[in-house]
Amino acid sequence: MRRMTASTRGLATALVFGFSSWFAQAAAASTPASAPDGATRAPSSASATAADTSQRAGTDSQAPEKVLRFAMRNAETGFDPAYVTDLYSRNVLANIFDAPLRYSYLARPYQLEPAVTDGMPEVLDNATRFVFRIKPGIYFADDEVFKGHKRELTGADLIYTLKRHYDPTVKSGHLYRLEGAGILGMNEVRTEALKGNKPFDYDRAVEGLRLVDRYTVEIRVRHSDPRFIYHFADPMLALVAREVVEAYAGHVGEHPVGTNAWVLSQWRRSSLMVLTRNPNFREVYYHEPVPENRPDLAADVKRLQGRRLPMVDRVEVSIIEESQPRWLSYLRKEFDLLDDLPNEFAPVAMPQNKLAPNLVKLGQRAVRYDRADVTMSYFNMEDPVVGGYTADKIALRRAIGLAINVDEQIRLPRRGQAIPAQGIISPGVTGYEKQLKSEMGDFDRARAKALLDLYGYVDKDGDGWRDLPDGSPLVIEYATEPDAQKRQFAELWQKNMTAIGVRIRFKIGKWPENLKAANAGRLQMWGLSWSADIPDGENFLGLAYGPSKGQSNKSRFDLPEYNRLFELQHSMPDGPERLAVMKKMQRMAVAYMPFKAETHRVFTDITQPWVIGYDKNLYQRDFWAYVDIDTDVLRRASSR
Repeated sequence: MRRMTASTRGLATALVFGFSSWFAQAAAASTPASAPDGATRAPSSASATAADTSQRAGTDSQAPEKVLRFAMRNAETGFDPAYVTDLYSRNVLANIFDAPLRYSYLARPYQLEPAVTDGMPEVLDNATRFVFRIKPGIYFADDEVFKGHKRELTGADLIYTLKRHYDPTVKSGHLYRLEGAGILGMNEVRTEALKGNKPFDYDRAVEGLRLVDRYTVEIRVRHSDPRFIYHFADPMLALVAREVVEAYAGHVGEHPVGTNAWVLSQWRRSSLMVLTRNPNFREVYYHEPVPENRPDLAADVKRLQGRRLPMVDRVEVSIIEESQPRWLSYLRKEFDLLDDLPNEFAPVAMPQNKLAPNLVKLGQRAVRYDRADVTMSYFNMEDPVVGGYTADKIALRRAIGLAINVDEQIRLPRRGQAIPAQGIISPGVTGYEKQLKSEMGDFDRARAKALLDLYGYVDKDGDGWRDLPDGSPLVIEYATEPDAQKRQFAELWQKNMTAIGVRIRFKIGKWPENLKAANAGRLQMWGLSWSADIPDGENFLGLAYGPSKGQSNKSRFDLPEYNRLFELQHSMPDGPERLAVMKKMQRMAVAYMPFKAETHRVFTDITQPWVIGYDKNLYQRDFWAYVDIDTDVLRRASSR
């Protein structure tokens, strides 16, 4: 397999370790250990790369193998659907497991459709009762746990998958989404396990989950939940087999066994994932709508109609955290898809937001899209320095937020590939207010200084830095990662805080480490992004919902009135009344400032000319089965 060359690896090292000494030392301390004995090691020599190119292009003696290759910029954290919350792991596991429902790959507006269900679920009794029917004849990938027998997917698997989120030992990152609906009886089972320190009782019958027959499940919820079925297209409800989870107890995230098109055949942590076709995958055929306003894509879609899925034989996902090596590897044709063009290369690849003429000449294609996301820096509301609900603590957070020059952030590290955020809800989802202008989007250092002065955050010892009102040093600790772009963000944070007399230090860690620490409430501040799981603003409002602390609510904000409004809008049908509640919640988040919403990003993916049928679907993550590799075009390109 073609991997980073020695020159590219050297460049990557220079990018990381060319930072100032404090950052370089922290990055070095975070470097992962070498792969364990027995791990698959990719060839790195030029001869290996050439041999791989020949194999992909095909020879006279053998049919070409179709391999889709791309790189992610952050490492995976595991493949347990109930546990993982990061975008990168979820993008991979969604191709291994099936959720009950899915989104049509190309239909716009986004449209739900059955994945493993026999038709769409019935929505009954004012959206308090839902009936799902699993389609017979769908089988899990083979695993030694099944002792040589084919294991059929049944309704019991859906019930077990739902129950896992309530098991305290699973530490579900998505429980808040199910608790919001209130599946009848499940909170009681969870409470009993928590109070008695007993094993979670998976066999206990509950009113809200009933197995009607082998394939049919009835779900009942506490109150009307018009958007409940959206969650059944999300990887959090990727269907798992109980015997697999129990056999790999505590390590299920390392042994993913699902019913979707792919199986994980090789895995080097934080480096490489190789997935091959699942021999047990059911018959599914390509029948996507032809886009009327995308002539380039329309030709591909017409060409693929009626093809059995998946169309490629293998998928290889590499982890390259540094932007320049990832970009150069794509230009050298080591990857078929550039998933997320690095911002620093946007002016070169997408001048005036159009694909550069030299790339057009090569037959490459750009897919540009709004991610429906928000980037933000959150404050740990339980931290003794930046947390709290008193006027002085709110003033400190507001001052820090006002000192952040978001326009400079967009202009420099983001290279214009974002717009300023005025609130937490992103464009493209229900609840977004295009005309909203709030303090969340303001940059005003004079106001920031005035707030700090007013509430006693002044220099009390004459060292030139502001102190806390009690006279102790005011020091902000901001978590970040050891890559070049994050270094640029750190420099801007340093500049902005210095301008208002506030000391800041940086805590460096790899992405998975920071995510784990954030969920545990161990970080004072951290910058991250949140992408919509469903086309609805509740997904973003949940970032400040108190019961979601340790899950989506990294700030650990917990305000009773906000929580009440969140639960109110959750049960309301779409319409002006619900939008009014969502609007009020946005303004509460601005007032208390548990996070500084910074930007909504614009992304560009670029494909090589031999990739057929690729498009970006924000909510369907298992796109691998819907693309093909034109081996004739690849052969010609490889010979140049």
